[in-house]
Parts: sequence; structure tokens; C-alpha cells
Amino acid sequence: MMKGPINMAINPPVDATKTPEWAALQKHYDELQSEGISLKQWFADDAERVEKLSFDAGDLHFDLSKNLIKPETLQLFADLAKAVKLDERTKAMYTGVHINNTEDRAVLHTALRRPAEDEGKYIVDGQDTVKDVREVLGRIYAFADKVRSGEWTGVSGKKIETVVNIGIGGSDLGPVMVYEALKPYADAGISARYISNIDPNDLAEKTKGLDPETTLFIVVSKTFTTLETLTNAREARTWLLDALKAAGAVDGSDEKNAEAIKKHFVAVSTNLEKVAEFGIDPNNAFGFWNWVGGRYSVDSAVGTSLAVVFGPARFEEFLHGFHEIDEYFANTPFEKNVVVLLGMLNVWYRNFFKVASHAVLPYDQYLHRFPAYLQQLTMESNGKSVRWDGTPVTSETGEIFWGEPGTNGQHAFYQLIHQGTQLIPADFIAFVNTPNPTKDGDQDVHELFLGNYFAQTKALAFGKTADEVRAEGTPEEIVPARVFTGNRPTTSIFGVALTPFALGELIALYEHITFVEGTVWGLDSYDQWGVELGKQLAKQITPAISKDDEALAAQDPSTQSLIKFYRANREF
Repeated sequence: MMKGPINMAINPPVDATKTPEWAALQKHYDELQSEGISLKQWFADDAERVEKLSFDAGDLHFDLSKNLIKPETLQLFADLAKAVKLDERTKAMYTGVHINNTEDRAVLHTALRRPAEDEGKYIVDGQDTVKDVREVLGRIYAFADKVRSGEWTGVSGKKIETVVNIGIGGSDLGPVMVYEALKPYADAGISARYISNIDPNDLAEKTKGLDPETTLFIVVSKTFTTLETLTNAREARTWLLDALKAAGAVDGSDEKNAEAIKKHFVAVSTNLEKVAEFGIDPNNAFGFWNWVGGRYSVDSAVGTSLAVVFGPARFEEFLHGFHEIDEYFANTPFEKNVVVLLGMLNVWYRNFFKVASHAVLPYDQYLHRFPAYLQQLTMESNGKSVRWDGTPVTSETGEIFWGEPGTNGQHAFYQLIHQGTQLIPADFIAFVNTPNPTKDGDQDVHELFLGNYFAQTKALAFGKTADEVRAEGTPEEIVPARVFTGNRPTTSIFGVALTPFALGELIALYEHITFVEGTVWGLDSYDQWGVELGKQLAKQITPAISKDDEALAAQDPSTQSLIKFYRANREF
């Protein structure tokens, strides 16, 4: 709740573009352009380039050498980070200052992964944040153990075999991404499904083939009022009761139905009144706090489905991974802090090279939902044109994040990254080890796969000249089509294995990269007013679609015309 009027002018952001450090970066950019950017040349000129531009954080290794920077660029990045007071803002975030200005809230996703020994050290607005987090985690772990062991059963006494998470946005994208990423660690004979879309097709397909007696629904909605989630939860409740009755597991009496809902539904929510109203036992509701934004919440109670599928010990490892990067980011000098440098690198491309988008290309099929997860994290956070004090931004902001797993993307959109007219920086992510080692004859298939991971960044960096193409005996008229300019920037992120720990590290890495960029641009990266208007208008328009002619007459001509098409063609 708002505590009286907010003075938005408090602590106005530093305008990065007006600082001498920005001017120094601009001068550096101009110099690189005039001497001509050539990665080939830069590698030839500096035998230590790779060493100077490689970093380790946690158990992740980073190679920034194929980016359009020189080793001295890093100092300029660090200088700009200091100029916009990144250190102060990081401290403010970690200690619970209300840096989410427009909602007057602390931003404390880092508290979600602090160890129990930090209890008592982070009191925010009178709340011992770590103690409360650990208490909720304790309840989630006890619940997860019950479901995993078979102590918790459905209404007919059978063990739960499928958990179905119902949520949307951060209450879906995080859990589904992590579930897919860590599938090899599912060890209790329990699988998960995720329903998010209000499109009835989603629920219809996700409940197909499920045994109602062994299914547990987790309804994830902080307020327990989210339109999509609650609509789907009610539909799921109807499906469950009908299916249980058809199976002879309940007799359809109110008493049996109420018991079934208690056994087959739990909630992740703070609105216990609405949870109880739905029929869920409030003891089976797990809460989180207003200082956790949806897109920063997978490591909170929002990840309950993950604790059930993978177990509490794995979930703790996952949290340790986040915390490792949190500590690294907060305690490493900017010049050597790869998290800060990657954030500044994105600013470098967005504001100086004027790039619009950024590709994230995981060479790991288990990470196939990771780019989609990052889309919400980055674009909902920094897709803004107003700064945290309400004034207009002074530079380009927000990058369009996108991507697919390699090698799939190589046969799709890599063409544009290699030979298109726009510059698209790309993060390539891979792991040394695989849970599924395979041989094709003598060939290790994971090595064949990694061969592509190494080759693509090499091809993007160094390209292929016309002379090199000619030397292969290519007919002259085809030579231009086969030239690769090179100087297409990439960052290689290399992990040891995709463990819960490594995944926690990766998520925290991009959380903090997003924060670094937001700080340079002066954005409140933690509100999302841009999603509200469409929701409000949908409520107004829905009655006009099939029922209310008066509401239809009040719409703009385009909306009227589209609704008339609907009315003319509806068949059901």
C-alpha cells in the first residue's frame, strides 16, 4: 500500500549521457570507428587479448574477447558504472531501500537466496526478511517431502504423480524454464505441467490424459485475483471434480468435493481469504512479499512445483547458485566484475552502436525456454521511456532479447546474424558435460555439438574474405554471396554442467545485467505499468463481443468492425 504521496524527485538518476565518462566512451567509440574495427587485427596485435578479456564467476567461465572492445574499453565501462553510482544503487537494493519508486517498494529478490545464517542481518521495514524467507522455504520443503514420499495423497489415497502449475508471467515462465532445464534431476516419479494462457486450448491440452486421482494443482497468484490464473484455476477445479466423479473417486456431494479440492489444490499466494474462498486449505498456501516482483520470483514460493519435482536439497543448490553470483556482483571491483562489464557491454552496443536486439543462444536443449524467460526479465524491466523520477529518458533503452537453442537456430535465423545488415550481439551458452553422453560410431555427439558452439563464434568474429572464398575455387559471380564480414560480436559463457547451482548462477547473472543497464539508463527496472492498459481495456471490451450492443457502439470503428466479423462467423 502507498504510504502517502511519493516524492518522485528524491534521488533523481544521474543522466549518464551528460557525464565526462560517457563523453570518454563516445570518443573511444569514434576512435575505434575511424581506425576500423577488426577483430582479426586486434587478435593479431595482442597476444594476451583473450586472457585480458576472460573472467570466471562461480563455476562459469566468460570469454569477452570476440566483442567489439579493446582491453582498455573495460576501464571506460567501469568509470561510467561509477559515474552513475552503480555501487550505491546496488547497496540500496541489497539492503532494502525502496528503489522501486513508482510502487514505493524495496527490491529484495537477493534476500530469497540468502543463507539461514543471515537471519537478523537484513531487517527491512521492520521485517526480518531472511528469517521470513527461510520459514516459508521450511514449509515448502516439508510439503514437497510429503508429496514426494507419498505421505500426501489424493482423495482416493493414491500418490501424486503429476503437479500442474497454474500461473502466468513470472508465475509461469520461471518455473517452466527451470523444470525443462533440470529434467534429468527429477527423481521422485513426479512430472510437472504448466498452464498459463487464458486460451482454453492451453488447459484442454495440459489436462489431456491426466489421472485426476494422482494430479495436484498449484495455483500461483500473489493476490489471487489474476484474471488468467483464476479463470484457469476455476476451470481446473471443474475438470478435477467432473473427472473424479466419472472415475468413481467422489460421489459428487459437497462434502466429498470440498475434501477433493483440499487434497488436489494448493496455492502460492498471500491472499489467504481468497484462497480459502476457492476451497484451498490456507495451511497449504505459501506466500511471498511485495518486494519480490513476478519476473524475479522463481526462487521464491513461486518455485514450489520445482521443490516437489526435484526435492528440497536440489532447490537449496539452486538458491546457492543465485547467492554465489549475488555475492560476486556486490563484492568484485567493477574493472574485473564480469556481471557489471556484461551490463555495460549491452549499453555499449545499444547506445553507441545503436543495436536494437540481443540474441541468447544456449547450446543445450534443456535450456530451450531460457530465451523466453529472459524476454520477460529484460524487456519488462527495461522496456521504458521514463526514468525513475518521472522524467523522460535521455538515450535509447531496452534491448529486444530473443533466441533459440543451438544448433536449431543455425538452420534458421543465424543467416541474418552472419550476413544481415544489422548488428546483433549474441550470448553463446554451453556446458562442458552432458547428462546424456552418446556416441555416433566413434564420434562423441556432445563434442560434435560443442564443435558448432566454438565454430559459430569464430565464424561471426573472423568471417571470410573474398580472397579466401576465391581460393576455394568459387565461381567469381558467387563470391560476394559467400563473403562473411566478421566483426559480429559474441560473448561465450561456458559452464561445467547444467546443475541446479549453475542454473541459479545464470538467472542471477542476467538479473544483475538487467539492473546494471537500468541504472545507466535511470530506469525503475522493477515496475511494469506498461502491461496495465491492455488489461483494463479488455475488461471493458469483453461484454461488447457477444452481448452488449451499447458497449459495442462505444468502441472505436476498428474494434467495432473486428467484433462484427466475430459475430458473423461464430459457430459455437
